[in-house]
Amino acid sequence: MDINKITPDQVIYFHWNMLHLNATILYTWATILIMVIGAWLITRRMSGDVSMSRWQNLMEILVQGIIKEIDHVSPDDPRRFLPFIGTLFLFILVSNIFSVVPGYLAPTASLSTTAALAACVFVSVPYFGIRKKGLKGYLKQYIQPTVFMLPFNIMGELSRTLALAVRLFGNIMSGMKIVAILMALVPLFFPVVMQALGLLTGVIQAYIFAVLAMVYIASATRAQHEKQAENQNQQIAKGESP
Repeated sequence: MDINKITPDQVIYFHWNMLHLNATILYTWATILIMVIGAWLITRRMSGDVSMSRWQNLMEILVQGIIKEIDHVSPDDPRRFLPFIGTLFLFILVSNIFSVVPGYLAPTASLSTTAALAACVFVSVPYFGIRKKGLKGYLKQYIQPTVFMLPFNIMGELSRTLALAVRLFGNIMSGMKIVAILMALVPLFFPVVMQALGLLTGVIQAYIFAVLAMVYIASATRAQHEKQAENQNQQIAKGESP
């Protein structure tokens, strides 16, 4: 990556009038294509026997791990959130892992990509919340504990979305810049160490982003469970069956 170009958005491969193809768009579609082809190759000959392929075994371990993490955050059925959270995690993970490949520019090093991912989380929170509690029940949480909290709750929703985008962008972009600078100054040992460190950071950032997304979604659906548990405790205290 050219150290003079801060993000992949500034790397232009094709330009014609108002249309342009930058590295962010190119490598985003490349990452999606890699994931689609990889998923097809792994699942085309799926087996329920013990003698399954290594790739299928790895995929099942990964899916079960995601389900387990979701289950730790939300009391709901984790499979409800698996497609969305799993896709977020895998896209960020693959993008960050392939950043160690020479010439590959991770789309997660672009603020436009991380903002789009954060926007997906921003939309998913009311989507899952309304599905679980209804429109009235979901909107009611914005005026809890008093109606005066409405502007603060709205600002909280917006600020955490911004934090998601900036955190991922800053960590991935800074890592790529450091590696590019070290490769220009010390082209042997240090870049290898920084690539390994960047790989670890990329995996951690994918995990953090997915977990925070799940926490935000769980917070929008958890109130219903808390209310049900409170009602059950009150009934038990009165000697009634829950």
